[in-house]
Amino acid sequence: MSKRDYIIRYLLIVKKIRNSRFATFNEINEYIQREFELLDAPRNISLRTFQRDLNEIRTIFNIDIKCNNSNQYYIAEEENSGFNNRMMEAFDIINSLSTGQQLAPHILLEKRCPLGTEHLYGLLHAIRNCYIVRFEYQKYYEPEITSREVEPYALKEFKGRWYLLSKDNKDDIIKTFALDRMNDLEISKKKFSYPTELNPNDYFKNCFGVITSDETGPEEIVLSFDPLQGKYIKSYPLHESQKILKDNEEELLIQLCLFLTHDFSMELLSYGENVKVIQPVSLVNDLKTTYQAALDLY
Repeated sequence: MSKRDYIIRYLLIVKKIRNSRFATFNEINEYIQREFELLDAPRNISLRTFQRDLNEIRTIFNIDIKCNNSNQYYIAEEENSGFNNRMMEAFDIINSLSTGQQLAPHILLEKRCPLGTEHLYGLLHAIRNCYIVRFEYQKYYEPEITSREVEPYALKEFKGRWYLLSKDNKDDIIKTFALDRMNDLEISKKKFSYPTELNPNDYFKNCFGVITSDETGPEEIVLSFDPLQGKYIKSYPLHESQKILKDNEEELLIQLCLFLTHDFSMELLSYGENVKVIQPVSLVNDLKTTYQAALDLY
């Protein structure tokens, strides 16, 4: 069996248990065999092999699968479920694209791909080992290229782009840097002490994207979507703070707690007439001004 087949089997085990919540070894084994038949390679595993698989799943995906008194397997509470889901999603995609079959015209890949992902591994290594990094940085709205030396704290994804949360040693201010605007990344051997008071999840908790606000705190936002758009918003929430206030045949009314930033305003503008801002008034006025400026172009 190839290494790829092993990975596929691990994914199938996790999927079966997640979907069923509880599953016996025989149920899991039957599911694996059915799925492998799609690859023209039926597989039957022993209980001993299955136990080894559980150890590998724990090591690779950090997912702990246990057995209860009824001989049913279940997934113990996951500390990083979001991270685990994305990792498995990546394996799913790789597996689909590696079937050896002719892809086109059955899979249509996004033509525009963000740059900078080649820095991910090096930056993650620097974060885990508390190494200061240096790079050349080019802002879109400034012509000159600047040299940066930073303490890297965390990596964040937003809309297909990756960003580095770090402290710029030039002014000791915590900033985010887009990986696709970095060049000549250098990982030094100079160490730094990770700030114990910094929690990256808390730092971005009320952000839509990667921009925070030093002037004001997060605000309560209420939005009204038409019923059709509301279905999309329910299936793919705008933000983790999203709460449904009303959901009927006339509208979906939601509440968010966010910093009012340019990125969030642009997101709302993309929904056009399908969304109405109820509060705050400042956001209503900002969108009115933007809509009027757009109309003036025509």
